[in-house]
Amino acid sequence: MFGVQQHNAPGHVLCCMCGMGISPNPAGMCVDCIRSQVDITEGIQKQCTVMYCKECQRYLQPPKHWIRADLESKELLTFCIKRIKGLNKVKLVDAGFIWTEPHSKRLKTKLTIQKEVLNGAILQQTFVTEFVVEWHMCDACSRAAANSDQWTACVQVRQKVEHKRTFLYLEQLILKHGMEANTIGIKSQPDGLDFYYGSRSHGLKMVDFLQNVAPVRARDDKQLISHDANNNSYNYQYTFMIEIVPICKEDIVCLPRKVSLSMGGVGPIMLTTRVGSSLQFTDPHTMRQLWVDASQYYRNPYRSVGTARMFIEYMVLDIEPVQGLPQNGKYLLADVQVARMSDFGVNDNIMCARTHLGHHLQAGDTALGFDLASLQIVDPELEKYRRGIQLPDVLLVKKSYQEKRRRKRAKGINRTWKLQRMNVTEDEAGAGHKSGAREADKAAMDEELFMQELEEDDEVRAQVQIFRDHLAPAGGAGAVGGAAAAAAMAEAAT
Repeated sequence: MFGVQQHNAPGHVLCCMCGMGISPNPAGMCVDCIRSQVDITEGIQKQCTVMYCKECQRYLQPPKHWIRADLESKELLTFCIKRIKGLNKVKLVDAGFIWTEPHSKRLKTKLTIQKEVLNGAILQQTFVTEFVVEWHMCDACSRAAANSDQWTACVQVRQKVEHKRTFLYLEQLILKHGMEANTIGIKSQPDGLDFYYGSRSHGLKMVDFLQNVAPVRARDDKQLISHDANNNSYNYQYTFMIEIVPICKEDIVCLPRKVSLSMGGVGPIMLTTRVGSSLQFTDPHTMRQLWVDASQYYRNPYRSVGTARMFIEYMVLDIEPVQGLPQNGKYLLADVQVARMSDFGVNDNIMCARTHLGHHLQAGDTALGFDLASLQIVDPELEKYRRGIQLPDVLLVKKSYQEKRRRKRAKGINRTWKLQRMNVTEDEAGAGHKSGAREADKAAMDEELFMQELEEDDEVRAQVQIFRDHLAPAGGAGAVGGAAAAAAMAEAAT
């Protein structure tokens, strides 16, 4: 008798369909036979049709919502999967795009699904779904193509100042948050911008955004365009007027007597150090600060008595921090001796002042500020103060980098970064006239000053998106400095 050696190998059975040896399973069939008998993709849509507007590059999500998605993006894949009928009866394991020609008007997705079949056996199967892209203009683009002036909501943003640097900053915030996506047109006006929308809700969304990033007051109006008496329907055009407070950063203001008393006797001459949804005013001589929102401002309005165009460049001769006073954020109170740059070689006039730039200035630096001794402040609010007020001769605002920029330009070092711009239709009222050329020069000057502000102010630069300028000549990071250049590189890489 020969002993039979037993092994602990798993047993095998024969497939009931083809007779192939297989591992035991609840169905008693091999995988090929199960697939030939059961199709788990049955009832799942293999071909779908999607609507695409080539004007605004959006897809229609029924019944009437349009979404924006790039080719082979996660958003587009999610949109396509939701369009497939019958997919909720199976378990989706994997999904991805199959490459197609961009002009083929076809989108193909490869889906892997699982489903329980015969006696609890789980079958996994992969199949391809094809989406036919049909071009169809959305309502907004259709109205814009038929009549460019056919809008439903218009947001008029205005600020009554001599420059447009505020709108350059707002433009960057709008682009950063994608608030320009739903506009059907943007038109430039002498004192602001007009945003046109095909829906009232989109206009309200822009109004809410502006109220969160700038000190504004808003009012709205509507005008009846047409009326259908048969179904009692009305067609309105809505207009939203947004007025930005006419005070900009680095302006000096004279607080009304009533406002000064309500704030604890601060002022009266205050420097605007920050502009957001509220205004931050700082007294350079006492380091006292106060915040004023739009509602508080318009209860007792006042205007700037000095703007950036009145800056005079000074040379810092000596600076000494004031002892016994704590630091207030990035500001430090200091006594400084300065002289006008234009007085060098002419006279020996030296002026003493107190400044909040103790951390930023050193002896030998240049600074920009207001010459209050020669500045004619004509403001009736200043005359309402009962006690005599002795204004300082100089009010320094910020450190000057003009000499550094001149040296960089002499070396041929230019900016290697740029900003994204909106597609704005310029006002054609002054086209072809000398006033149009002057406005173009003024706009170029405002843009250059805004770029310089981005280079000098880290807080403002952190709020905008900076991109690498591939057309700029190589040879340095420009005037932005290492931190901004790194930010530009990171932004360009994304």
